[in-house]
Amino acid sequence: MTIDISSDHRQEKRVGLLAGGGLFPITFARAAREQGHQVCAMGVLGMASPDLAEVCDDYATAPLSKIGKAIRYFKRMGVNHVVMAGKIEKTVLYQPFRYLRLIPDWRAIHMIYCFLRENRTDDSILLAVIREFERDNIVFESALDYCPEILVEHGFLTRRKPSPSQWRDVRFGWEMAKEMGRLDIGQTVIVDDTAVIAVEAIEGTDEAIRRAGGLCPRGGFTVIKVAKPQQDMRFDVPTIGLDTIRTMHEAGGRVLAIEAGKTIILDRDEVVKLADKLAITIISLNANELKLRAAS
Repeated sequence: MTIDISSDHRQEKRVGLLAGGGLFPITFARAAREQGHQVCAMGVLGMASPDLAEVCDDYATAPLSKIGKAIRYFKRMGVNHVVMAGKIEKTVLYQPFRYLRLIPDWRAIHMIYCFLRENRTDDSILLAVIREFERDNIVFESALDYCPEILVEHGFLTRRKPSPSQWRDVRFGWEMAKEMGRLDIGQTVIVDDTAVIAVEAIEGTDEAIRRAGGLCPRGGFTVIKVAKPQQDMRFDVPTIGLDTIRTMHEAGGRVLAIEAGKTIILDRDEVVKLADKLAITIISLNANELKLRAAS
């Protein structure tokens, strides 16, 4: 689908979407269009869902390493404000023959040389992308400015509540997860009996949960997923959905603790319904509540 960019009035309501995998980009596109915005999306090839094209006003794809193609697309569409949404599978950066499969264009080379010479942590990479786009006066915003309702509220989401021992694991794992986030390693820690079973790194939350299931085959463990202390809400916001609950069930997880007001929950009603069916507890809380519970 191609849209007309000649109208100034319509151009004022145009937003760009740099889309990775999963449901979040689709959720964002629908919310933005319901608010009267035109959505011009650039999907990361091999990661963004083909269904995204059906909910956007214009859609194109580019390989992960073609930063210049994405910038030219948004400029051609008259887009000055862009959001990031969706999962980027960073494991592709470490596969064999990556340099042949992910040949960077000149804008990507400039980005790597200027902004990524010291380290290539998640935050460093995403901030480098933002800076490269800013050279063309394309500004990144938070997708949550358009759909704040998908941030999880505080409280018990499921009928089942944690046992005293599970609360201990939540308190113990919370500080561990925050520290992993501060170090920009990952946002998820899996705990059982106040021992860390697995820590999320480049593989992502679901794979970390599966690894925990292999290391703790009796199950019953607790998954703690939090925002980084320095969380930039423009990217990499903690997200859970139906796949998270299915993976926990398969691996033997019993409690999912997430951070209130800083975690995205997709398909909330379906997630809660499935968790109740599978006897999985979901709680949304903050550091202050944990301190109060520890003191009581």
